[in-house]
Amino acid sequence: MQIAIAVVIAIIALWVALAAYAIARLGIGFKQALLYAPFKLWYRIDDQQIRAARTAPTPVIYAVWQQSRLEPALMLSLLPDETLHILDEASARAWWLDPWRSLGRCISFNARHVFVSRRLVQRLKGGGRLAVYLPDDTDPDQRSFRLFRAIARIAMRADAQVVPVFIKGADKTAFSLSKGKRPLPALSIRTLEPVTLEALKQRSSNGELRASQALLNRMLEARGILVREEERVVEAA
Repeated sequence: MQIAIAVVIAIIALWVALAAYAIARLGIGFKQALLYAPFKLWYRIDDQQIRAARTAPTPVIYAVWQQSRLEPALMLSLLPDETLHILDEASARAWWLDPWRSLGRCISFNARHVFVSRRLVQRLKGGGRLAVYLPDDTDPDQRSFRLFRAIARIAMRADAQVVPVFIKGADKTAFSLSKGKRPLPALSIRTLEPVTLEALKQRSSNGELRASQALLNRMLEARGILVREEERVVEAA
């Protein structure tokens, strides 16, 4: 019995120590740190780049590639707690995500019925932060591309900066939405500097580049995929 108690105490001490380390390094809240610590330990997460993303000037949209069920839990643990997370319906209903959903405000959306919400635009204009989760499709068809167009319109109307987020290795975890799973792969959170879509359009050599296409290209860049603009253009529906 004493051995069991000692083991439990040691586990709790390690958990709290990891949480304290995350608070000191990343500036996240205590409850966020407690729920993040097990992921940090199990998946040996390289989270250095999330520190800059957390301090991105508002208004800002965090656009997250969702390869697994882990991304919402990790982003709720790591992004500022005032961030509004727009979850897919499955993540919004999953019972095991309840502790992480309690860390911030969450709403759900149906990807088949995407629309531009005036309330989201106003929230951003008031200095808000949004986190949106995009299906793991690097070559979306016209129907799938509607989500990029909706996010781009919101960003343009609110003059919001966009921070793409890609968690390398998430598609290999037990939470993956695809095949190819393996036990406890190391994860790395990749982000890019915040920038408005208007600025991305101006940087482009293609003066006709749409905001939605600029968003997709930026998201692909976060994954390490670089393409020539004229080779990846999704026509508007």
